[in-house]
Amino acid sequence: MTQAPRPAATLILLRPGGDGVEVLMIQRAKSAAFLGGAYVFPGGALDAADSDLKRRILGSLPPEPPAEYYIAAVRECFEEAGVALLCDRNGKQISSSHAEKLMHLRTRPFIELLEKEDLYIPAGELVYYANWITAPGRSRRFDTRFFVAAAPEGQQGSHDAAETMQHLWISPREALARGERGEIELVFATQHTLRDLMTFRDPKTALQQFRLRPPVETNRACWAQGKEGARLFRRADPQYFEIHWSDPGETGQSSYDLVPGLAKRLDRLVTRLIAPNPGMMTGPGTNTYLVGERELAVIDPGPAIDSHLERILAEGKDRIRWILCTHTHVDHSPAAAALKAATGAQLLGRPAPAGQDATFAPDRVTSHNDRFIFDGVTLRALHTPGHASNHVCYLLEQTRMLFTGDHVMQGSTVVINPPDGDMRAYLDSLEMLLAEDLAILAPGHGYLIGEPHKEVRRLISHRLARESKVLASLQQLGRASVEELLPLVYDDVPPRIHRVAARSLTAHLDKLVADGAVRADAARYALVKSAAAG
Repeated sequence: MTQAPRPAATLILLRPGGDGVEVLMIQRAKSAAFLGGAYVFPGGALDAADSDLKRRILGSLPPEPPAEYYIAAVRECFEEAGVALLCDRNGKQISSSHAEKLMHLRTRPFIELLEKEDLYIPAGELVYYANWITAPGRSRRFDTRFFVAAAPEGQQGSHDAAETMQHLWISPREALARGERGEIELVFATQHTLRDLMTFRDPKTALQQFRLRPPVETNRACWAQGKEGARLFRRADPQYFEIHWSDPGETGQSSYDLVPGLAKRLDRLVTRLIAPNPGMMTGPGTNTYLVGERELAVIDPGPAIDSHLERILAEGKDRIRWILCTHTHVDHSPAAAALKAATGAQLLGRPAPAGQDATFAPDRVTSHNDRFIFDGVTLRALHTPGHASNHVCYLLEQTRMLFTGDHVMQGSTVVINPPDGDMRAYLDSLEMLLAEDLAILAPGHGYLIGEPHKEVRRLISHRLARESKVLASLQQLGRASVEELLPLVYDDVPPRIHRVAARSLTAHLDKLVADGAVRADAARYALVKSAAAG
């Protein structure tokens, strides 16, 4: 399960088709040790000799991925699929007739061909597209960089009758259809790529769009255990980043279930317990985190439920010295008083606003950037008002894990409920996190969240898009109440959630009023003329 993946490269060639692009696919020999019989794009493992070919690259390349991957992609495409993506020293692509004359050299070292024919690799014509790592458990694993390029004009390709049995040019749509009918075998990464490629009308447009995309993300499938047995998880799954964080050795023994009352060790410093308070607003329940080794700090002891308090005490084993709360909503702080009484621990946080948990009386009020240091652990407080005026996130500086409370939740966006909730403050607090060096988010509900800055930007974008819908709806309706705006602004959520959505809508309207874009009059709202003109 812990076999190291071998570096590899794949080249996806595109040419114009009848209703979009066509791609070159090859069928691997059924006797092949890896993906035998499957239809794939040309590619294979890097060779030690690929480093020697860097002098045959024409043009400059970005630092990531290394040049050897570009070389391997072109070399493997030539050897496996009989397409020579090569040029002369002036950058002119070789003709199809010249490429045909090279076919008898496919089994010779690639460097000999390039030097004998004085040919070069136009690596700048390849666009770095994807990174897929074979899941643990296979006999062979590869860390494969996928590249996309326009097919050389006139070259049809040919399988080598050794590693590959068939080759064909096919539209992504037809390839997927044949895969669904069981006529050809397509692995997950190939299917995912074909679905992406079927959206483009021609190679030029596809390559232009790929060059504009954000940096390539690594897709590293992982195994974990749970009530349904062993399961494989991919990047789009909510469990994905937590499994990788809690099982860096890829043993496949991490749990994918969120079970109230069952402690899960997330890493050497952090254990999570989930309170038995599932619901629409709390997901599987409130996450309580125990941080430290010889001495422990408890973050968000949760609701005052006896069974949950007992589980915290049992897991703490007389090591609990501090209790920290991110905020004082009823699902996060009420157990703090009882936990303090049972352990004598010091209570840290910010006082509860009116109408929130009146039992929360901190011994130490945390301010922005306060550092709390104990037993080789440093927790830094980040005041993040918005969801609640007294909301604090805690950054574990040793691992860069941020305990986000309800500032960032896994699987949904948080509700901003005025008057204590403030949309402008919430957006400012999200922006502030972009300046922090973060590795993983530990939210108040749900799984650990990976790619923290990407997630924070997604939330900011989501809120600004919702704000734009508020302005567009006011443009359409004129003066309108919250009830009249709800079906338009939240037309993408079920009506059963509209009652909750109304709170965040009110927060958006309050922000727009404060911004001077909207005016409020007798519980009705309208655009300010300058905003409407814009």
